[in-house]
Amino acid sequence: MGRYRKPRPRGSRYITAEGEQALRKELHQLWKIERPQVTAIVHEAAKNGDRSENGDYIYGKKRLREIDSRVRFLGKRLEELQVVDQIPDERDKVYFGAWISLEDDNGEEQRYRIVGPDEFDLSQNKLSMDSPMARAMLGKRLDEEIVLNSPDGIKRFYIIDIQYPESSCDQTGLL
Repeated sequence: MGRYRKPRPRGSRYITAEGEQALRKELHQLWKIERPQVTAIVHEAAKNGDRSENGDYIYGKKRLREIDSRVRFLGKRLEELQVVDQIPDERDKVYFGAWISLEDDNGEEQRYRIVGPDEFDLSQNKLSMDSPMARAMLGKRLDEEIVLNSPDGIKRFYIIDIQYPESSCDQTGLL
């Protein structure tokens, strides 16, 4: 039996419309396209006889387990997610889905979007709403100060702009 791993704490169940679409696309890719291809490879490899030394068979079976695990996770997760695609009435306050521009004490600007834990990607400046920085921003208004206690010491940021996407169907990907 394998080593026990404590279950990860569940992330927030909110997601943007774009995030949900990306997860559904990944689920379709894995289940309808990639899994049948890997299954065919494993089937052909199994015909070759000795499976203990057959790399295609061994690694194909491993990949099938990975695909099946991810498909199970995505199926369950998509059922419990709540899509947030409405723009709040108070647009000068930080809520889920907002693009926030911050300025630090040195005058350097940074821009982030608060998204669900299933879609965060720092390379695209998308922060999980469960992160300390996003939690510090949620509920703040334009020109308010955010104080974060980081390993490098206390950092201060000021909210200089808050924007909400006008349409969840924006094709630029910059919502």
